[in-house]
Parts: sequence; C-alpha cells; structure tokens
Amino acid sequence: MNNKKELLPLGSIVYLQEGTQKLMIVGRGVIFDDEETGEKAFADYMGVLYPMGFQTESTLFFQHENVDKVVFEGYSDEDEDRFLEIYEKWTKTLTVPKKEIK
Repeated sequence: MNNKKELLPLGSIVYLQEGTQKLMIVGRGVIFDDEETGEKAFADYMGVLYPMGFQTESTLFFQHENVDKVVFEGYSDEDEDRFLEIYEKWTKTLTVPKKEIK
C-alpha cells in the first residue's frame, strides 16, 4: 500500500482469528474506554455483527492483525487513499495505547 498504514475500508466484512461470526467494519481509528483497565485505548477497527448491524451490546473493537479472513472489501477511492495518509500521521502522534486484543 505504498508505505501507508494498511487498513481495510469501511463496509468490509471479515472473520477474526478463531471467529465464527462475520463482522462489518463501521469505524476505524477508534479511541474507546477499555472496560478491562478503565483507561482509554486505541483500536484499528470497530465492528458490528453481520448481518444484524449495530447493536450497543455487540459492538466489537479489534486490530488489523486480528483479522483472519476478508470476505468482502468495502468501497475505496481517492478519498480513502487520502484518509490513509492522514491516518498514518495521526496514529504516530497518539498518546493512547493500542489495545492488545487476543
């Protein structure tokens, strides 16, 4: 990806490692309150169960390295390319830790 951070586009459908349910990516670069630590944490993605969609209790945060299989890759155009350039710069300035998700 031309030295840009590798991220899947919004709308992508994936399986996570050890996962049995498809997830649709609905957010990227998410800072959230980590329930385990009580601290702010950073995740590459926010996903919802597919095909159910958004449900408060089933929103999941995960990292790019947790993706096992891409079932469908979301729409991407020149705006996506620009987003990835900005995203990479932004992640280098973050003071919030990246959540290790297993």
